[in-house]
Amino acid sequence: MPTNLLRFILAVMLLPLLWTAALAQDASLPDLGSPLPGRKDFTYLDLARMVIPDLAADKNGFYRGGLPIKMRHIEGLDSGGSPPETSGFSNAAVLAIRAGGKDRLTMLFDLGDSSDSAEGYAVLALYDITGKPKLLDAANVALDRSTYFREPGKLAVSASDDILTIESSHSNSNQNYIIVPLIMVARDRLKLIDIIYMFNEHVCAYSRTQDIAFKAIAEGQRHAAIKVTVTDATVLNGERCGDEPPKPESHAISVTYHWDKKTSRYAKDSDALDKLAGENAKRF
Repeated sequence: MPTNLLRFILAVMLLPLLWTAALAQDASLPDLGSPLPGRKDFTYLDLARMVIPDLAADKNGFYRGGLPIKMRHIEGLDSGGSPPETSGFSNAAVLAIRAGGKDRLTMLFDLGDSSDSAEGYAVLALYDITGKPKLLDAANVALDRSTYFREPGKLAVSASDDILTIESSHSNSNQNYIIVPLIMVARDRLKLIDIIYMFNEHVCAYSRTQDIAFKAIAEGQRHAAIKVTVTDATVLNGERCGDEPPKPESHAISVTYHWDKKTSRYAKDSDALDKLAGENAKRF
């Protein structure tokens, strides 16, 4: 067999393996001008222009454009603010996922401050790039000033489906506000599962922090259950600051989301995280 023909056959056989390898990775920040995995005909910038049509690089490699396409807020029609009049960013987070047994690509664009809301404006876009790239869905997922994938950005709930973990947050001198929406893909549409609110506080004598972890639990359903655990920890730092500090402690608050095949959605088994959010709000 001619050498060139053999190389061509091997290259074709390797393309699915290259795409599978890309799927296994966590969120990344590729150069927008770089080609898509296993492709030479389309770049990440081509995908970004499906969201911001006039996006272009300036002489410093910073990408600027006007308004994004119209889209809903992931929380509903009454949520979120308007996008900024101009968009600008140096890169966008990229995460390959599985949805409905299909290979999909997500990109997260943090466009900065909303023009009429204290929240920022961040676009989560869903693409099919298995053929000619198509934008399947896009939603504003900003719930605070800065928005990004919460590492690793996804959790497999079956061999065919991942859920997405996003984080919106902001900080001041001694407080950190953290909001984590859980998002699934159903029929190539982004769909909110729930929103989890956390609050970190660092004062003179102690720090109180809340950290979140996710675990998939197989239950024989189409999708695994999702166990969400927030660890609430108070740690003393040894300083004497007048007032009596709280006792050091650490405890876990867990809620499990079970798949309901009748409604085709996740339902949580308790309101423990809602109660935590209410308690945190009293400490703001």
